[in-house]
Amino acid sequence: MMAAIISAAPEAVAEGAPSRSSDDGSEKAPWYKQCLVGMEIGPTGAQSGVDPGDTAYAERFSGKDIVDRAVGAGSEYVVIWAKDSEFAYYDSKVAPKCPGLGKRDVLREAVDAGREHHVPIIAYCVVQGNGYPLRDHPEYKMQDAAGKPIDRICFNSGYMEHAKAVVAEMVAYGLDGLHIDMLDQGFGPPYGCWCPACRKLFQETYGAPMPAGVTWDEAWDRMMSFRFDTSARFERELREYIRSIAPNVSVDFNYHGYPPFSWEVGQRPVQHAHIGDFVTSETGVWGFSALAASLTAGFVAATGPGETYQVVIQRGVRSYHDMTTRPTADMRWEVMTLLSHGAQVTIVDKTPYDGALDRVTYERVREVFDEAHRKREHFGQPLLPEAGIYYSSRSRDWYGRETPTKYQQSFNGAHKALVYEHIPFGVILDENVSLEELRRYPVVYLPNAVILSENEVKLFTQYVSEGGRLLVTGLTGLFDAMGRPKTESALADLIGGRCVRVLDSLDNHVRLADTDDSLAPLHRDIPLDWPFMVHGPAAVFTPTTAVPVGELMQPHRTLRQQKGSEGTDFPNSADKPVGPAFLVNTYGKGKVVYLPSSPDAAIAGEYGMVEDRRIIRNAIRFLNPEPEIEIAAPLNVEAVVTDDAGKRMIRVHLIGYLSPPASTPSKNRPYLIPSLMEEPLTYTARIRLRRPIVQARPLNPSTDLTIDGPLIEVTVRDVHEAVLISY
Repeated sequence: MMAAIISAAPEAVAEGAPSRSSDDGSEKAPWYKQCLVGMEIGPTGAQSGVDPGDTAYAERFSGKDIVDRAVGAGSEYVVIWAKDSEFAYYDSKVAPKCPGLGKRDVLREAVDAGREHHVPIIAYCVVQGNGYPLRDHPEYKMQDAAGKPIDRICFNSGYMEHAKAVVAEMVAYGLDGLHIDMLDQGFGPPYGCWCPACRKLFQETYGAPMPAGVTWDEAWDRMMSFRFDTSARFERELREYIRSIAPNVSVDFNYHGYPPFSWEVGQRPVQHAHIGDFVTSETGVWGFSALAASLTAGFVAATGPGETYQVVIQRGVRSYHDMTTRPTADMRWEVMTLLSHGAQVTIVDKTPYDGALDRVTYERVREVFDEAHRKREHFGQPLLPEAGIYYSSRSRDWYGRETPTKYQQSFNGAHKALVYEHIPFGVILDENVSLEELRRYPVVYLPNAVILSENEVKLFTQYVSEGGRLLVTGLTGLFDAMGRPKTESALADLIGGRCVRVLDSLDNHVRLADTDDSLAPLHRDIPLDWPFMVHGPAAVFTPTTAVPVGELMQPHRTLRQQKGSEGTDFPNSADKPVGPAFLVNTYGKGKVVYLPSSPDAAIAGEYGMVEDRRIIRNAIRFLNPEPEIEIAAPLNVEAVVTDDAGKRMIRVHLIGYLSPPASTPSKNRPYLIPSLMEEPLTYTARIRLRRPIVQARPLNPSTDLTIDGPLIEVTVRDVHEAVLISY
């Protein structure tokens, strides 16, 4: 049974917390602005439930050993597991203490060791979990629309007082920061919460009762806003409380507003990202795909341009708690990918059941962190993107609905295409989009952004009319704000065409034919007069002011399929043409290329073809034929380009993976984990820069580099290389 819940007194200020001012009185940057890499260490077992009499669990979980070992591995900060949904790992008065610890206090041990090593100590505190709080206080539980309890904590239930009591105990130890996990409202059905507290607050807020369930109408629109606002309000109140009792202690929340997560967790991409001092997200091949490292970094960076963001990875192969250890090269690839994009990186180590530490894990982390330290001055510069991939959270919520990949698959495929083609990218979010942000990109790419507001359309129109270039795919603009089909695209004038109908098929095809020289780049490296499948949603358009190119072809349907006695899940071959494959339109000083098919959805799906990717590359190169920088490298090498204008230096980060990395699968993610990367690659890459090159050199002594005018050629023999180009 949990101890009685008490409220913490405001005077419980964290003694010994680091000052934001230096000894000479000047302002000192907080730890999260200074650190590059760190570790999070916690026990494993409580997540599955532990018998309180099992004193073997976490008996060797030692704060001092953890900090000593993490610092020895090069960790610049340590996140120590302090409380989960079952136990506190310190002498708590408000949460049950882990029985295996006996009289030991892991949090005290860690804080004391952190002071000895002069490293920040951050306490990991679980909020959302179905352990002791829900067993002892069922009134905290969410309820479904019928009033049936759901084993999740309702953020409007009064649980806040317990959360405040817990964090007050923790900050009194002299912490540098608090990491609060999890702030989700569940990752799928059943959906909450219709408890009395939520019903009352909803009525007071909107002057109407809650909807009877997931109704996907105006009432549900209010319900979704209520869910989002509930999560944000809980985080803000907890953050402000922590600041009131410990103003120098940082606060960050585990964030789930990015793909593959959706509205179900109760978070929007921008609204919930930076409620804390910085945003923390997580990635990894085990649950998100190999391309997720790149996509997560780009996405989270867009939630607060220029702000600190942290991405968490793990040392294990399949999940946080599986007791496996990845090869050094595999961890180097993921860490270097994230650092190249500008992230701060945390590696998670889940200890064996007794809380001991795995020697080999820390030896391998040491190698990874040594490289990060050596190269740290080359990370964090502003990105130099060519294409901005647009993400519509409204489309995520109201078109994807309870099948979020219906929308997000196109976004994932757009990212995959650009990474494979070495086109530097950034992410643009509908919540904070501005004309200034659009102007940063030579090309703005809208992958199946089906719902666009009037304000978004105005921004895109002005961007293009001033000389911007827009790439549009799929059913963009063909649904209203509630996710209902429209008869006309919101971008009809920009794309220069009118919608005839939306195809009811996914196994659609495209056939390209020879064109005049001005349009020939659109079919580069694609066989002509050959139907190839573009598996994804598509619409039939007729041009108004646009020039049509190629043909969109509907799929063949058997007689049995036409009668409805045979399904259409398995793709069929091409039938007759129904409209153009491209619409190319000049608007003002700019240009728009529209593909009524969805090659991006195909790329991230089960039936993606090379030609699907090449269509996207060709469209971008047609729109922007002379980019600032062009990179040719193998498909399994990602290129990240940054520009340090003050030093007049472009850095081209090249990160080689075992094989071309896959996107997050559309279902059952991930289907499988690729083979672990055990050794570096050897490959040749070419970089063409449209600025006068003063000097170019690689970071690694093993790399060969030659310069021939604007062309740089490198032969790389490592996981990560950065080519430093002075201009």
